[in-house]
Amino acid sequence: MRFHTRKWVKPEDLNPNETLFGGRLLQWIDEEAALYAIAQLENKKIVTKFISDINFQDKAEKGDIVEIGMDVVKFGESSLTLRCEVRNMMTRKTIISIEKIIMVNLGPDGKPKPHHKTEIEFIKDRLAKEKKG
Repeated sequence: MRFHTRKWVKPEDLNPNETLFGGRLLQWIDEEAALYAIAQLENKKIVTKFISDINFQDKAEKGDIVEIGMDVVKFGESSLTLRCEVRNMMTRKTIISIEKIIMVNLGPDGKPKPHHKTEIEFIKDRLAKEKKG
C-alpha cells in the first residue's frame, strides 16, 4: 500500500463526538481515488462508480494526521479498481479500510471509454520514457 496523501484533522472536520466526521473522511478518500485514477489512466474525466463496504476500525481526533493509501486491485476495460486504507500517521493504526473502489474512465461524450492500461505506471517513469522518445 502506497500512502500518497496526508490530512491534518482540524476542528471543522469533527463530528459532535469530537472525532473525525466519517463523511469528511469519505470525501477525502473519494478525492484521492479520483486523483490516483486520473494519474494512472491519464484522463481528467473520471467518475466514481462503486465503493464497497466501509469498515471503520479506529477514530481520529483533532490534531491527528491521517494518511490515505491506495493500491490497484485490477485494471478493467474502462475502469480501475482500487483498495484504500486510511491510517493514523503517528500510531499506524488503521482508521478505515475499503476493499473496492471502482473508478470509470470517460470519453468526451461522458460514456465509459477503454483506457488500454494494464499495469501501474509512475509519472516519473512515464516522463523519462517521453524524454527518451
